[in-house]
Amino acid sequence: MKKVYLETYGCQMNVSDSERVASQLVSNGFEIVAEQIDADVVLLNTCSVREKAEQKLYTRVGQIRAAAPPVGSGIGETPIIGVMGCVAQLEGETIFARRAAASGGNNNGGIDFILGTKAVGRIVETIEKALDGRRNFADLDKREDDYDWSVSAAQRHSRHVAFVPIIEGCNKFCTYCIVPFARGREKSLPAAEIIRQIELLKSQNVREVHLIGQNVNSYRPTSDAGLENFRGATAFSCLLRAVAATGIERVKFTTSFPRDFHADIVDALDEHENLCNWVHLPVQSGSNEVLKAMRRGHTIESYLEKIDKIKSSAKSIAVTSDIIVGFPGETDKNFEDTLKMAEYCRFDSAYIFKYSPRLETLAARMENQTPETVKTERFLELEKIVRQSQSAALQKHLGATLKVLAERASTKNIDELSGHTTCHKIVNFKAAGTLPGSVVPVKITAVKTNTLYGETSE
Repeated sequence: MKKVYLETYGCQMNVSDSERVASQLVSNGFEIVAEQIDADVVLLNTCSVREKAEQKLYTRVGQIRAAAPPVGSGIGETPIIGVMGCVAQLEGETIFARRAAASGGNNNGGIDFILGTKAVGRIVETIEKALDGRRNFADLDKREDDYDWSVSAAQRHSRHVAFVPIIEGCNKFCTYCIVPFARGREKSLPAAEIIRQIELLKSQNVREVHLIGQNVNSYRPTSDAGLENFRGATAFSCLLRAVAATGIERVKFTTSFPRDFHADIVDALDEHENLCNWVHLPVQSGSNEVLKAMRRGHTIESYLEKIDKIKSSAKSIAVTSDIIVGFPGETDKNFEDTLKMAEYCRFDSAYIFKYSPRLETLAARMENQTPETVKTERFLELEKIVRQSQSAALQKHLGATLKVLAERASTKNIDELSGHTTCHKIVNFKAAGTLPGSVVPVKITAVKTNTLYGETSE
């Protein structure tokens, strides 16, 4: 039995891809191992969103090769290394030459095959080719029509929480973003299949599902099958109501695109207790000039209207966001608009990114690139505001009792469990008598930077 070590970087979509790859491999006689040193095959599922992703890949390959037993030592064999994910899709076969150059021109540079984002369904035959001696080949072709989106229970990242893709790809082509090139155009999965998967997960005692995609509220299936009995202003809000009707205990979704975020989504959340009170709505900037240069398709005024709608909910919906500082041409006034926006929105948390260019994007070719020192200054100034609103959002729970899904043992205290609230806040709590997978009332007794602490009130 050949052993495979699978290392995953980046977003929930990548985690979901890795879960399905692992499921395919195990069902075809491979074993997934926890340590690379034990593996015959090492798979690196890459993400290109962050800066210098390609260089980080080459560094990681070098580390794996350096840790492998010397050829002919009798200790073991050098593992086959395959690269998957967004870097694989974007760079293709050029990865071989660039890695070879980085390693002194040696053969393939330590990478044996490349598998694109839509080719993961062919992982088994790809590895078998490599095991048979074939090297330096790439599969960047389209996804099979009968691709299996299911994940075996043993290969999910959690026994109690499951990711369910509802849409892949992106049609937006924001000027800074590489996702449309790495993931292709938007394609929505059939609603009937999504519902079938969720009903199966419920039967397997999964307590929480995350509907995932680059832009979930851009969901537009080619057929209404599965949605016929559910109302909604958009296909996505219909889908939310259909998923809620399965009775699964908790439903979350990410990521939402502001331009496609309809007020009816909030109405659906208000109507169904099992639709959780959390919305991740990336704004990226508080300046209309910058938003236009980014081609986001929304204005700050329309974004704030959506925030007002969300915050008017009786459900106390938590709002998180993504913000980029230092976009090309961003002026001091533009940045001041972003600070004002953050003060108004009072996000429960926000991911702040210093703009970094991607060669394939329009923004990388724009004039007036912002100096790194200015990016850092703006990052730190915005971070203060976000930290304040995040602290206030956490402090309001002090003394309250929240329902927490116990997911795993705390990494810092073996006597505690760690889980999430319905509003997606992390809670560590004393775990006497509580089993992972339980939803328990926890009284919040302490607040730290990113985490709530408490004890069960049962």
